[in-house]
Amino acid sequence: MRIATTIFLTDETITPVRLAHQLEQRGFAGLFLPEHTHIPVNRETPYPAGGDLPREYGRTLDPFVALAQAAAVTERLTLGTGITLIAQHDPIDLAKQVATLDHLSAGRFTLGIGYGWNVEEADDHGVTWSTRRRLGRDRLALMRALWAQEPTAYEGEFASVRASHAHPKPYQQPRGPLTGPRTLIGGAAGPRLFARIAESADGWLPIGGRGLTESVPALRTAWEAAGRDPEGLHVVPYAVLPDPGKLAHYADLGIEEVVLQLPPAAEPEVLRTLDAYAAYL
Repeated sequence: MRIATTIFLTDETITPVRLAHQLEQRGFAGLFLPEHTHIPVNRETPYPAGGDLPREYGRTLDPFVALAQAAAVTERLTLGTGITLIAQHDPIDLAKQVATLDHLSAGRFTLGIGYGWNVEEADDHGVTWSTRRRLGRDRLALMRALWAQEPTAYEGEFASVRASHAHPKPYQQPRGPLTGPRTLIGGAAGPRLFARIAESADGWLPIGGRGLTESVPALRTAWEAAGRDPEGLHVVPYAVLPDPGKLAHYADLGIEEVVLQLPPAAEPEVLRTLDAYAAYL
C-alpha cells in the first residue's frame, strides 16, 4: 500500500520545500494539499466537523504554487490536490495550471476535485450553490477539451471555449475518453456521486475513509456498469488517522493507496508525526 500524506500548509507551518524533502527521503509516496481561497468572517455555513472552524482554514497556501515548489525539489514524490474547488476557478486558467504542473513534474500530479461546503466562500466567486455540481462537471469537460491533442471546441451549459492551441499538454497519457492527469472526485458516498465518478474520473477520494465496506462495492458496481475497466478504479481514503487494523481493512477491500493526515504545525511537530507514521511504510 502506498502511503501519502496531506496537510494544511499555511504561512505558519513547515514549508513545502522542507516537507517535500522529508517525505521523499523517508519513503512516503505523495503529498496532497487542500484549498480555500478565503474564509468570509460573516460565515453562516457550519463547519462540517462541528465546533469552531480551525485557524488553518483561513491561512492555507495556494496548493498549485506550493506543489510546484515540492515538485522542483523531488523526483519521485507524487503531488495532488485534496481537493481543488473546481467551481471556484476559471476553467481555462485552471486547465493551464494543471497541465503545467503535470508537465513539469513528469506526470506526478493527481487532480482531486470537489464541490466544497462553504456557501459564503463560493458565493464570493459568483457560484450559485444549487448548481455547483453541474458547474464543476461543465468546467472539467471544458478543461479536457483544452488538454486534447488536437484543437477541440467545447460548448457547455456554463462556459465555452473555441478550438485552441493550448500547451503544454498534461504529461499523463489519455485513458480512453479521459485526458489530463489522474482525476479523483471527493464527496459523500451515493449513487449520484458514483455515477459521476464512473462517467468522468479515475476514482474516489473519500474523506476519513469511513463506511468503505459498503460503499466500495457499490462504486465498483457503478464503475463496471459504465463499461470501465475494473483494474482502472482508484479508491484513495483521504485525511486518515492511521492504525494497523484500519490499513489492513483497506487492503482487504483492494485499496492500494491511502493519504494520512499531518498536523498543520511547525516543522518539529510535523517531523515527529512522520516518525510515527513511518511504522506504516
